[in-house]
Amino acid sequence: MKDSIVMSKPARPVKRTIIMLLIVVLILGMVFGWGALRAVFIAKFLKGFANQVQTVATIQAQETPWQPAIQSVGTVTAINGASLSAEVGGIVDTIHFESGQDVQKGDVLLTLRANNDPAVLAQLQAQAKLDEINYARDLKQFAANAVAQSTVDTDRANLAAAQAQVAAQQASMDEKIVRAPFSGRLGIRQVNLGQYLQPGTAIVTLEQLSPLFVDFYLPQQALVALKVGQVVNLKIDAYPGQTFPAKIAAIGATVDSATRSIAVRAVLQNDDLRLRPGMFASVSVETGAPKEAVTLPQTAIAYSSYGDTVYVVKHGQGNALVADQVFVTLGATRGDQVQILDGVKPGDEVVTAGQVKLHNGSPVAVNNTIQPSNDPNPNPPNE
Repeated sequence: MKDSIVMSKPARPVKRTIIMLLIVVLILGMVFGWGALRAVFIAKFLKGFANQVQTVATIQAQETPWQPAIQSVGTVTAINGASLSAEVGGIVDTIHFESGQDVQKGDVLLTLRANNDPAVLAQLQAQAKLDEINYARDLKQFAANAVAQSTVDTDRANLAAAQAQVAAQQASMDEKIVRAPFSGRLGIRQVNLGQYLQPGTAIVTLEQLSPLFVDFYLPQQALVALKVGQVVNLKIDAYPGQTFPAKIAAIGATVDSATRSIAVRAVLQNDDLRLRPGMFASVSVETGAPKEAVTLPQTAIAYSSYGDTVYVVKHGQGNALVADQVFVTLGATRGDQVQILDGVKPGDEVVTAGQVKLHNGSPVAVNNTIQPSNDPNPNPPNE
């Protein structure tokens, strides 16, 4: 009897284990079931979202006149420009100009104190005059055979030496007078009366403001399209919306081995004196005659490493509008526009806004109330 009681005791742990296994199986079933159910709901939601009609803005692709041009950036420089200084040292005696003044070539701008230079010049001139009298008298005496040829030769040499000393003294005095080497506009005065100037000390800058040079660089591939006299259009940040015409005056003789670019210089007329040397310029060099090209706003292009694309709106089943993704080949850009070389034909309706939420075949609704900018010559505010 005791043995039978002892043998029946292990039944309770086995039963407890079975119950625990059933509970675990039930929990796992609920977890995996909920995951599967959630996947079904997500797939259903995404399917419905994918087929949701997306509102986009569109534009009809069309051909417009396109002027082929090469773009670059350049710097406005003066044809003649210099920082003026005295050749010798001295104390500033007189100043004959004001800052920003227009001057003519040869105008006296500044003089240094002469000290005893005029007295030395007068002494040398007197000696030269005496030597000239002696030479003239001895010439007459030589004609009468009253003096030797050597005396006349000595007089001639003395006169030449005296005249050379006068010229040297006059040149030394001229070095103390600073004149305008060319016509132009002065900058800001850098010296004052009574100031001692070392040789080479900057006094004022002088710039010839018309005409001006525009220096810029173009890639070596553009060399075949360049020639002297070619039209160049400039845009200056200080004058938004305005274009300044220039003409190519010189093309560099060599190509830079580091950048593989060539230097180009154009001449710009500046009769109204609005432009200044040192200004930054956006340069556009016209190459060839204008031609027709398909253009789109740059906002219509989806750029990626595997290719550039646009969405073209077409009629699908039931005449519904759908977006068709198309690969395009791009050309040059101008302002807000980009040239389309291949992929879009005139008359195609292309999405210009809202393409981020599209995929190939997405149903769309067109709303062109607001359109992105499509200006070939935009004028952004200069703030």
